[in-house]
Amino acid sequence: MTRETKGLAVGSHPMPCIESQLPACGEGEEREVVGDLSGMESFSSKDLAMKAQKKILSRMASKTMAQFFIDDTSAEILDELYRVSKEFTGNKAESQKVLKNLVKVAVKIGVLYRHQKFGQRELALAEEFKRKLRQGAMTAVSFHEVAFTFEQSVLTELLSESRDLLLRLVEGHLTPKSHGRIGHVFNHFANVDLLTKLYGAEGAYPAHLQKICAGLNKLIEEGTL
Repeated sequence: MTRETKGLAVGSHPMPCIESQLPACGEGEEREVVGDLSGMESFSSKDLAMKAQKKILSRMASKTMAQFFIDDTSAEILDELYRVSKEFTGNKAESQKVLKNLVKVAVKIGVLYRHQKFGQRELALAEEFKRKLRQGAMTAVSFHEVAFTFEQSVLTELLSESRDLLLRLVEGHLTPKSHGRIGHVFNHFANVDLLTKLYGAEGAYPAHLQKICAGLNKLIEEGTL
């Protein structure tokens, strides 16, 4: 989540697909957007977001946009989600890909917000998406804080609904490749087996969940989420 998602300004003119302003990326260039993470032992969502933002903005015609960054609390949550994914999949490369996709999409949506390119109908969708995301966060925290209340199907449904709202929001702005990234991220974390592990008592999952929920609580209390 970027700071630009708060206090949205109303945009009256729809924007052509933002990615049409960027040169087409081959597989090698796609890796270049956020760098090659294959050798990383210490994963940092904030560093990843800064690299993605720098690369995306360098390819745009307008360089006047003020920078925006993922806030520290959101970055800590993303780092914990990466660790959860890596522990669940046992595949560092796959988990890095999930987080890279998440960050790429977040940065591109931040660009759209900053340039006020969403129309009234889309801004209404954005507000609906934020409400759904907040509902999901509050539900996740509640399941953690109140014993024996966890229902994986509830979180799966909330994540799926959030995914569908976000896809509707960016339909006319991002390419099918970015739509695929959105599906990849939400489907990964909506996985019933992953959620069951996360809310279980095995291994490092309880520690990861504690940190994730602490971060979500902070974002909710601050009004960021």
